[in-house]
Amino acid sequence: MTTILSMSDVTLLHGDGEETVTALDHVDLEVAAGELVAVVGPSGAGKSSLLAVAGALTRPTSGAVRLGDVDLVTAKDRDLTRLRRERIGFVFQSGNLVPALTSLDQLRLPLTFGKVADARDPQELLEAVGMGHKAKRRPHQLSGGERQRIGIARALVTRPQVLLVDEPTAALDRQRSQDVVGLLAHETHEQGVATIMVTHDHDVLHHCDRVLEMIDGRLSPVRVTAS
Repeated sequence: MTTILSMSDVTLLHGDGEETVTALDHVDLEVAAGELVAVVGPSGAGKSSLLAVAGALTRPTSGAVRLGDVDLVTAKDRDLTRLRRERIGFVFQSGNLVPALTSLDQLRLPLTFGKVADARDPQELLEAVGMGHKAKRRPHQLSGGERQRIGIARALVTRPQVLLVDEPTAALDRQRSQDVVGLLAHETHEQGVATIMVTHDHDVLHHCDRVLEMIDGRLSPVRVTAS
C-alpha cells in the first residue's frame, strides 16, 4: 500500500523551561491509502496534539512530517492553508455543523473556499452516507448520529488524501457508534483515504485496520480481537 501520511521522530513541546510539557515524544507513524488507524489512550496523552501535527495545524518542535510529496514542517503557511483545504478532511466530536445551513449546504460550503479539481457531488455523497433524505434538514432537526454522518460527508466532499477524526462517537449510543465508525471504515477503504481516528470507544475498534495506544506522548501498537 502507498504511504500517504508519515511522521518520523516527531517531538512536540509546549511551554518553556521548567514548564515545558512533552506532548509528542519521538513519534513514528505511517498511514497508507485506504487504512483506518485508531489511536486510543487516556486524556492528556497527546492524541489531540497528534491530530494537530498530522493536520498541518501545528508544526512539531523536531522531526519530519510528510503528506505525500509535501514536507509539512518546511512548507509555507499559505501552502499549508491550501493543503488543509484540499487534501485534509477533519471530523469533529459533534459534527461541528453550521446551524443555519441545510445538510446539503454543509457539503457545498467547503467547495466555496477555492477551486477543488475533483470534488464529489454533494447530493450523491449525501446519498452515499445514507442522508439523502435529510438534504433539506438543519442540524437541530437531526439526531447525533445523523449530524456525524453529515460531518463525515462534509470532510470527504473535497476527496481528501487524509481524514482526521476526533472522538466521533463521544455523544452517541452503542448502535449509532457502530454505524458511524462502520461508515468511516467503508469510506476509508472505498475512497483510498488515510484515516486517523482518535477514540475512547473500544467497542468500535474492530472496524479499524490498526490500533495504536498513546501514553505520555508515545505510540505503541495494540492487539485487538474481533467482536
